[in-house]
Amino acid sequence: MLAQIDPSWLAIFAPHQAKLKLIIEQLENEEITPPTEKVFRVFSKPVTDYRVVIVGQDPYPTPGYANGLAFSVDPSITKLPASLRNIFTEYSSDTGFLIPKNGDLGSWASNGVALINSSLSLNLRAKKAHLTIGWQELTSSALKVLALQGSVAILWGSHAQKVGSAFDRNSRIESVHPSPLSAYRGFFGSKPFTRCNELLIARDQSPINWNLG
Repeated sequence: MLAQIDPSWLAIFAPHQAKLKLIIEQLENEEITPPTEKVFRVFSKPVTDYRVVIVGQDPYPTPGYANGLAFSVDPSITKLPASLRNIFTEYSSDTGFLIPKNGDLGSWASNGVALINSSLSLNLRAKKAHLTIGWQELTSSALKVLALQGSVAILWGSHAQKVGSAFDRNSRIESVHPSPLSAYRGFFGSKPFTRCNELLIARDQSPINWNLG
């Protein structure tokens, strides 16, 4: 599993080696999502490739949905999760791009967006179990490094805002979560994608190509 991780992250993960070993041993004996070969997908690119972070909580609980990137699903999924449908509604309204044909956000990752869940896996038989096995220690360290290198954080909902507290206030774009329970209370109309690019341009950084085609 660790072979998925780009070498640039290894020093960041080094203080958590013992915890990581225990987590991996536990995962080997459980039915989890995403598949083991995608658990560390967000860390497969060099840390310096990322200039934006979108923070989620944990992978989708439906088997076959999660693909290692927060909010993303495999291209084969035809019934998108409600939160992702709302993200796409705001994405189209904000950017003017058409609603994407599928829910795979891999091109965002390739264009500089780290889609990080604070818990990288989910036990399909005990869906809250992995919230407390130690993932947050590792992902918190990753988020701190991304904050220190000047990344912009898009934080949807109270959980993301809590775990994204390492980011400077001027580097945070916040709103309620895109869940159907809250999207109409401030997610729609929040323009996170264009606001993010405005921040990047103001810092003389390249804007994100948000177009999912």
